[in-house]
Amino acid sequence: MLPTTRLSDGRRRAIVSAASVVALAALAVGCSGAESPTSTTSPTSANGAYVAPASDLTADITYAFWDETQKAAIEANVAGFNELYPNIKVNLDVTSWEGYWTKLQTQASSDTLADLFWLNGPNFQLYASNGKVLPITSEVDAGGIDPNNYPKGLVDLYNLDGVQYGVPKDFDTIGLWYNKAIFAQAGVDLPTNDWTWADLSTAANAISSALGGQGIYGVAGGMDGQTTYYNTVFQAGGKIISEDGSTSGYSEKATQEGLQFWTDLIASGASPSMSQLTDTPADQWFTSGKLAMFYGGSWARTAIAGSAVANDVDVAALPAGEQEATVIHGVANVVAANGHNIAAAQALQVYLASKEAQQQQGDLGAIIPAYNGTQQAFADSYPGVNLQVFLDQTAVATPLPVSKDSAAWNALEAALLPEAFSGSKPVAEVADDLATQMNALLAQ
Repeated sequence: MLPTTRLSDGRRRAIVSAASVVALAALAVGCSGAESPTSTTSPTSANGAYVAPASDLTADITYAFWDETQKAAIEANVAGFNELYPNIKVNLDVTSWEGYWTKLQTQASSDTLADLFWLNGPNFQLYASNGKVLPITSEVDAGGIDPNNYPKGLVDLYNLDGVQYGVPKDFDTIGLWYNKAIFAQAGVDLPTNDWTWADLSTAANAISSALGGQGIYGVAGGMDGQTTYYNTVFQAGGKIISEDGSTSGYSEKATQEGLQFWTDLIASGASPSMSQLTDTPADQWFTSGKLAMFYGGSWARTAIAGSAVANDVDVAALPAGEQEATVIHGVANVVAANGHNIAAAQALQVYLASKEAQQQQGDLGAIIPAYNGTQQAFADSYPGVNLQVFLDQTAVATPLPVSKDSAAWNALEAALLPEAFSGSKPVAEVADDLATQMNALLAQ
């Protein structure tokens, strides 16, 4: 992959537009309580819990997702599923990331969603709160799915008001990717897993000072919260939004300290400026050999391994602030509430959540599977690079902050925070303003 190719996988962080939020929310009154046709109900035991349908169940279902690179692994999963249910035809509906959410919103509006489909954290609560996806309560009660088999932070991401809806499919955490050749050239010691913010700042400034004449920087900030400032906010003991999704955390001192960390790095010259990062994102600086350190997700592995710096990199745990922390996120498989083949869709949902299917996903190198104990293939997939870091950090992981109104306040972050990071306004002033506007939106 060329260095100019973005590493960031849009599915991890992107949101639906505000217009889509309004349009979908308007469906709540008319559709969330709609009764599904009798034919859609799943077989149940005497106590109402889900039971696997008979192996001769005949059905035709659609499974929708957005990542073409995962199609081969999903086809392998479907082949395994068909060994159990040979008469259930699974049609794969792959849509590009750019068109997926528009298509999904249109289908939700007309109750024509695919029987099983992907959701991510920023969009989950919107669809769940509008009655568009089924809880997995019955599958859990029946023992078909055990949430304890997945990282807790990931499970919590797909829980709304105490009800579990999504089955974690995969996950990602954030690590400190670094270029060993740049460190050697600058005469700076390599990062370790016990680095602190102070260690990173010292090293980044030393590298920029030594190699700045060559256009090389120590580290890079940026406006992607998942890979940068959300992590430092959590490490400072702050929060982006309250646990119940009702209030902003941006007015808290600890949250503002997490933002100040990046402002200071940019101000000192350890990082490119906000203007430079707008023109060329951090991942491109890194793969072009002009950046020593990069806060990047586990998903960056493939692109970095195909870049010009592939043989010079390694990865460490994120430097700690007041505490260790990393953002965790991942995709979930959900069943459409108004589907016409719910029994078959739930059977596929349960199968895809199984250790067998998750192991297959991991072995084929598509993603980091969510099922605990199936991730070794990922850890071994880049010889000489310590990808185990991304697995180990689940122990200190915090779910990507989301709410039913994610799109609205994500837009506020994008509009206001650049003034703080650029130093054009004090961090506290910008963050307080953001909190006020965010709280007003959350109160609506």
